[in-house]
Amino acid sequence: MDQESKKFLTDLLAQCGPSGFETDIQDVWLKRTKKYADTVRKDVHGNAIAVLNAKADFRIMLAGHCDEIGFIISHITEEGFLYFTAIGGIDAGVIPGSQVQIKTKKGFVGGVIGKRAIHMMTEAERKTSVPLKDLYIDIGAKDRKNALKYVQLGDSAVIKPNFIELQNGLFSSKGCDNRTGAFVVSEVLKILSKSKSKLKVGVYSVSTVQEEVGLRGAITSAYAIKPHAAIAVDVGHATDTPDIDRRVHGETFLDKGPILGHGPVINPILGKILIDTADKKKIPYQIRATSRPGGTDTAMIQISREGVATALVAVPNRYMHTAAETCSFNDVANAAKLIAEAILTIKPGQDFVPA
Repeated sequence: MDQESKKFLTDLLAQCGPSGFETDIQDVWLKRTKKYADTVRKDVHGNAIAVLNAKADFRIMLAGHCDEIGFIISHITEEGFLYFTAIGGIDAGVIPGSQVQIKTKKGFVGGVIGKRAIHMMTEAERKTSVPLKDLYIDIGAKDRKNALKYVQLGDSAVIKPNFIELQNGLFSSKGCDNRTGAFVVSEVLKILSKSKSKLKVGVYSVSTVQEEVGLRGAITSAYAIKPHAAIAVDVGHATDTPDIDRRVHGETFLDKGPILGHGPVINPILGKILIDTADKKKIPYQIRATSRPGGTDTAMIQISREGVATALVAVPNRYMHTAAETCSFNDVANAAKLIAEAILTIKPGQDFVPA
């Protein structure tokens, strides 16, 4: 991964944007991606769409959602503490004691998710997680009136940006799910823009919104684009830590290549194109069985209009939906390379009807 690409990835990870509040992320995504696209736009839903080879009739859609899990302020106490509800799949057990950023009309306000000290807990309380409804954010307000000078009901919040590099090409950050996917669908355009003369199809890269609350951006953008085929890019569970049963969850590792799904949501012809490309170009990959459509943009794009040939490319990710999600730079780069090389093999009129 070159320095420009790495900076773009870290810039995406530095943004704060839970589902429904993605504008800051999309601004960063569009500013970079427009350098490698013929056209860029946003739709009424908030999806950011960049198109390369826009005049081509045969359309390939790439979708990487940019939203992250987060919170929305739902109640402010007389003492000035902020209660919240979840946006997306929050694990209440891992967020007490976290630093957060609250997006307000005037900018970001810092806060912490409070937690009673272990010294003040009973033996029984120490063995259980605090329910989400009992957690609150402390912004240092004197009282409710003072808190309302800084925040309002309906303001969103996320874990504070916390990117760090680890050893052996790994990195950790909140929001790897799915800023890595949003990065990849932009990076594919960067790669393809250097081989535009070989490109025979139109490529529609979409940084989709509201995936964490129902794959909503994928539904609307796929309906508008009307792709002949689509590849969603998301994260997939790495199972290389000691506490995971691989008999149940399969074998997928960091730094051994992107994960290619195999199952009902994967069009067999498009799936074969990805595998054949990886083998020919010697791009490492891993296979994961996907017995059901699952919770990625692929599931909704597949059933858009009369149906779309879909595939899923996933970046292996440890500790999903925590503040310490961990991925490999090589896996992210290889996901983009694989998709770009596969697209270059697709010609107008490619038949994706299973034999």
